[in-house]
Amino acid sequence: MKSFDELFTELSLKAAEKNPDSGTVKELAKGKHFIGKKIIEEAGEVWIAAEYEGKEKTAEEISQLLYHLQVMMIANDIKLEDVYRYL
Repeated sequence: MKSFDELFTELSLKAAEKNPDSGTVKELAKGKHFIGKKIIEEAGEVWIAAEYEGKEKTAEEISQLLYHLQVMMIANDIKLEDVYRYL
């Protein structure tokens, strides 16, 4: 199990390494528009899971939403501290 901060570190390293087999690298290469659509898709799936699919499925969908949000952060050179400032 990893924390939000650990995930961000992992994804940042993947982005820096630019391994063409990495799903994160592929998503970053598709650009902000693609990433934004993934965020909207995952947000909808969180809502559906919360309404109809229970706690475990909702947690899974939230984890996927957090992943895509972090990819968007990396695409925009936003660090965790930049976000934490507004919490």
